[in-house]
Amino acid sequence: MSLPSFPLKKILVLLILLAVPGTVYYLLKEKGVNRYRPLPIYGEKQVAKTFTLKRRKQVPDTIYHVIRDFNFLNQNSDTVKFPSDSNQITVVNFFYTKCPVFCRNMNNELARVAKVYKNNRLMRFISISVDPDNDTPSVLAEYSKPFVSENKKWDFVSGDKDLIFSIAKNDFLVDVIQDTINRKEIIHTPMLILLDPQKRIRGYYDSSRGPEQVNLLIDEIKLLITEELRSIKTR
Repeated sequence: MSLPSFPLKKILVLLILLAVPGTVYYLLKEKGVNRYRPLPIYGEKQVAKTFTLKRRKQVPDTIYHVIRDFNFLNQNSDTVKFPSDSNQITVVNFFYTKCPVFCRNMNNELARVAKVYKNNRLMRFISISVDPDNDTPSVLAEYSKPFVSENKKWDFVSGDKDLIFSIAKNDFLVDVIQDTINRKEIIHTPMLILLDPQKRIRGYYDSSRGPEQVNLLIDEIKLLITEELRSIKTR
């Protein structure tokens, strides 16, 4: 009995259909690189009283958690405002210059990110000192020299200590705690925090877990830039 014959075109279509799901999964998951998925929005969400028409249906709007506005002094004694530009994407971390453990490594990792995006006008970087009593603008100026060489849009800032601790806990949703045993040390998050132009948290990246987390940040910034460019075109 002869076997049924299949046109070459049908065979090729079948092979493509079988291959596509696996290919998409590979692109999404390979080495933790995010290529297509939209980034999450972190923090509490509330249902608004307003609606948006989607596919002829009224869908309730969502009120997202956002970072409050703040002003701090940077390494040049200039006032740094957040947000400074409604279209800018910001990466924020918390550190202090006397940090005995991982702060310099954390900022070295952030310097890799800053170097990649040094010519991108949509990007800015803010490193917030949790030890403002010591980290005056002159101290920050000396400390920041090797880092700001990678990106001139990187501010090392300090301000009121109570405000900084409050912003860390209530706005950025991370821990900053005065060590009760060794008063010279401050326990703080190793996270690099990605913010969109709407002041919403779009990602946390643990700098203490090695380069893969920071590589993921570099990759996901591209997604956020694409998202912002698309939104600018539709305004």
